[in-house]
Amino acid sequence: MTEPNVEPARLIREIFAAAVSDGLHPDSVRGASDAQIDAWATEQGARAVPLAVREVLRLLGREHGLWLAGSSFGVHAVRGEAKNHFFATLSTLGDPLDDPEGALVLVDHQSYTFHVVDGAETDLPDPPVWLVTEAETAEKRWDTVSFWFQAVTPDVARYRERLEIMQELGHGRIPGWARHIAPR
Repeated sequence: MTEPNVEPARLIREIFAAAVSDGLHPDSVRGASDAQIDAWATEQGARAVPLAVREVLRLLGREHGLWLAGSSFGVHAVRGEAKNHFFATLSTLGDPLDDPEGALVLVDHQSYTFHVVDGAETDLPDPPVWLVTEAETAEKRWDTVSFWFQAVTPDVARYRERLEIMQELGHGRIPGWARHIAPR
């Protein structure tokens, strides 16, 4: 039997490996060091960094490539200012989290949608992830960080198909995201 605290990290690595197997260029992402992850969490005032979150950031915490394209993610992109925007959004929704002060903001999408781990659950190895959207709702959307990571994993096959169609149609401009797809 696997030690429970090892399981989330293994799941995260398997999800990443599957994306690479599907054609994601492995050099299109860059991971963060534990020191960078700790500094990121400290700046946010988070109580802790769950094991599953740490593993995600070790894989793509400095450059996230196709993951969460169009959103701010990672140790350099989601800083204390994002947490302030999260607080402003959360306060209009009735403060549904048990410990918003200790929460960890994973994703900031244009300062109105956030993916967050409640501070009351940051000590869990693979806690739920909340989706908090301004003027809409705050809900536990994903049961675990592992499930969230799987849900936000890019559909590499679809990107590749789109790129091939563009090339067949003779589009002269190759989109920037094409560099994240490994050649066949």
